[in-house]
Amino acid sequence: MASDSRESSSANIQIKRTVLLKSGVEVKVNDHVYVSPSWSTREGTPYSIGRIMEFLRPEGSSSSFDFDALPYTRVRLAWYYRPRDVSDRPAGDSRLLLAAIYSEICDINQVRAKCFVVHRNKISDLAGWKKRPDRFYFVRLFDPYLKKEFEIVQTTDVTNVPEHVRNTLVERYEYVAAEKEVVPDLTDALRVCDTCIVWCANLESVQCDRCKKYFHMHCVQPPLQAKPSRGYGWTCAPCSRRHEEEVDSRAAVRHATPVTAKPPLKSNAPAPRGRGRPRKDRTQAEKEENFPVKHFRLWPFRYFGQYTLVGDTLDPEDLIFPRAATRVGPKYQVTGIPDNGSPHLGPDEERGGDKTVEVLGAVNDFTPAEMSEMEACLRTITNDEKSRSSVDFLTEVVRQFSDATLNGKSLSSVTYKTLNTPRIEKWKAQPTRHYTDKEWSREEIVAFEDAIAVHGAELRAVRDEVVVRSIYEVVRFYGHWKNSKLGEENERIRTYGRPSTPIPSIQSNSKPDGLNNCQTIGLDDDESSIIVPPSKAPACGACRTRDSKIWWKAPKGLQSNILCDSCGVNYRKYADLNMRPTRDESTPAVGVVPSGSGQGSVTRGRPNGSGSTTAEKREGTPLVGPASKRSKTASSVTSTPPPPSSNVPQLSCCACSRNGPVGKVIKCKNCGFSVHAASIGTTLSADKLDDWRCDLCENEEEQEASIYHDCLLCPRPRGTAHIRSGSYLRACKVTESHGWAHVLCSVFTPEINFTDSSTMRSVEGITSIPHKRWITQCVICQQKGGAVIKCNDCYKEYHASCAWNQGHTFGFEIQPVRHRVDTTSEHCLKSSSFQVKGTRKETHITTMFRGEPGCMNAIVSCKGHDHSRRQIYEICDTDDGGESALQVYCRAYKQVPPQVNQTHALLRKARRLDQLIAVRPEHALTNNTSSEDLECVKCLTQFTPKFYHTESGWMCHACNFKPPTNHDVPIVTPDKSQSPTMQPDSMLVSAPDVLVN
Repeated sequence: MASDSRESSSANIQIKRTVLLKSGVEVKVNDHVYVSPSWSTREGTPYSIGRIMEFLRPEGSSSSFDFDALPYTRVRLAWYYRPRDVSDRPAGDSRLLLAAIYSEICDINQVRAKCFVVHRNKISDLAGWKKRPDRFYFVRLFDPYLKKEFEIVQTTDVTNVPEHVRNTLVERYEYVAAEKEVVPDLTDALRVCDTCIVWCANLESVQCDRCKKYFHMHCVQPPLQAKPSRGYGWTCAPCSRRHEEEVDSRAAVRHATPVTAKPPLKSNAPAPRGRGRPRKDRTQAEKEENFPVKHFRLWPFRYFGQYTLVGDTLDPEDLIFPRAATRVGPKYQVTGIPDNGSPHLGPDEERGGDKTVEVLGAVNDFTPAEMSEMEACLRTITNDEKSRSSVDFLTEVVRQFSDATLNGKSLSSVTYKTLNTPRIEKWKAQPTRHYTDKEWSREEIVAFEDAIAVHGAELRAVRDEVVVRSIYEVVRFYGHWKNSKLGEENERIRTYGRPSTPIPSIQSNSKPDGLNNCQTIGLDDDESSIIVPPSKAPACGACRTRDSKIWWKAPKGLQSNILCDSCGVNYRKYADLNMRPTRDESTPAVGVVPSGSGQGSVTRGRPNGSGSTTAEKREGTPLVGPASKRSKTASSVTSTPPPPSSNVPQLSCCACSRNGPVGKVIKCKNCGFSVHAASIGTTLSADKLDDWRCDLCENEEEQEASIYHDCLLCPRPRGTAHIRSGSYLRACKVTESHGWAHVLCSVFTPEINFTDSSTMRSVEGITSIPHKRWITQCVICQQKGGAVIKCNDCYKEYHASCAWNQGHTFGFEIQPVRHRVDTTSEHCLKSSSFQVKGTRKETHITTMFRGEPGCMNAIVSCKGHDHSRRQIYEICDTDDGGESALQVYCRAYKQVPPQVNQTHALLRKARRLDQLIAVRPEHALTNNTSSEDLECVKCLTQFTPKFYHTESGWMCHACNFKPPTNHDVPIVTPDKSQSPTMQPDSMLVSAPDVLVN
């Protein structure tokens, strides 16, 4: 950018032309414009917005004799970003922009139209400003290199700086950019050291907690080496001494901390008005549009934040770009000495001695006799003139001659063999190889030059083309090859002279007028974006209207490839298809009719049902409002709501069957499984989207868990099981026993928890599911063996995976806490706890989703039930923060409790197993019953780890859990006098004496 500024400096002193758009509007320096290439080149993206910094003539024409007659062909633009360009967060305001200290030179014919961009503090009526077309505003600055946003403050509001620095800022710039945490310090009152009466910088000063005075850290006694840590305060010596006297006199009084009210942010906005008709102050609007802004070297702002030295801002050459913390210091650099390296550096030697310094230029101290000897030895080493003039050869020769002189050796000891012998250098773990590479063949040079023509200076890509050479050889050869090309060019210039620079051709649509000194610019691209309407009435891809005088091309991802005039212009200018139509104050809007989705759409002169034209919109009424307050003369045409606009490829989620942009919907590169990232607890950066693999595919390579992917909560599959990549059941998580469980089954089974609910890793609690749920038959698959769940609206019980395949309803419901919670619900029992302290007050874990607070319950209901009167959120439904309903539920109710999570996972599993096999006092054996008297009624064995009491009698562990067969098993009725009395279906865990040795 700096080089481009020097390039164009000569053009600024020449005769300037008047630049007109095709519409006849004049554009000047510092005007804001829409900029965009042709539709096919930009691939359907909206217009960009920039500020004209300067107009430039053809490149390389500054030395032309008729320079003044040349028209402008280029323009330097300072770009603005839209919030959605730099972040995935949904942007609710399409008029909000992000400023940037970043400029580019573009073709002047890419300028489309004029717009207005001002700072928020310069706007008196923001709502009225946004209602007007082509109006934008900004409040923050985005740096594309640091990927960080900064607050923008007016220079007149910066008060906590020295007076001469503040005057310089106010004189040069209109705004300064700083970090959010630095803005309060900049806008505070001037801070002066109480000792030296000099301004206190924030990083070099401390504030007394009692008297609220500021001091330099080097002005206090003793000087402070660092500022107090976060959460700690500091008091000056007089305040500390006064506090000690108060404590000693036992009359210490607790002084209230004075609270200094911060002055309100300065703004030129008038006092708030009451409700009523909007104000029509055209003079104020024109004043805001043409507000004068100071520029210094083409920029209205500079960085003045945490990492700025205040004194450097006085230098006109100081960089104005945002900067980050330095990377100098032990945190980023090695301060220790490596173990391997030069043999001269021993563990007992200190750095900086004679043996730790490598002398490369000892030849400078040679006597004339030694210089003659060195020249003679150099001729004996090689006679190749090319090698003797090589930089690598001479560097190695000088190093070995110097080393031989320092070690008392003869110069003749340096030979061609020693030059090619690998040697060990300081601070290098591996020996340095030969100083020269093997000669490149003609075929290798041709392949190298072809790769350079394709990839440029990307030498790693060049190395892939030149297979036989390493990257180090390619880098070294690139330097020699580039120097040889420059040498050939310099030789041609010395022989034939410098060639004359041809004047570049001028675009035919840039037409200068020699008489009026004017120039008309713009692309003939409107015709390529406007579509001739077909014979059949088309439908807009956003608002679904069929009435429009002009049809525009639509971006990819919509239901149709065309947009109406209103949606087409709104998309190109504001990048928002859902934006309500704007109306200019000079031409009132007509034909505003409500749509079925509650958003307004514009029809121009469209007749209503009675044959009369629609009435004009009454001035002062909102464009979009309740149906009862709209004009009753306009007929409503039912239309589908517009789909979300997207300029990125769309992927279909297998959980909700809805499309979403790449990033929100991720796709496995191995199996093609695509799902919303929020529905499986995955967070990816933009550079890892293409390399993402699902948990099952990743385990196939790493094999950290079981290679059998059967869900432990589902019945065992019959035959070879294969999970389709197009099903949500492909989403599985590892259990604590290194098995697998469906995300769906884990979330909707009440007893299951996650070690980390944010990523849904490590499923826990499978052993805590009651035994009855394992042996209950599923009403869908008619199988036993998996943990069933119960429908929330009927008595049916089924597996979660079977219910999903059957199309049942899965979702989440917010139940208000002010109503009595149904404590019979398993999910409510999961999310509620009871405090028994003499009262019957119940406490519940509450959360909030989409602004609705309450107790969140996981709902599984048969597809035949009516859910029209209930608000059930689907799995992939997200709130304003981008968090899905499934994530909110897991974070509130599926996380292992903190007091339990502090223990190890194996210990938690052991405690659950202990509870499973724990001896219940009420089921203990009676005194007259011993383990030797117990016998299984089926297999008649007396040897088993545990006995279970059933209706038929005592059973061993194997028979109790053995599936029933069709044939009858003879039942032996035990002696009731020797068996304890227990309730049916209860389990008896024998004491240690029951175990048979």
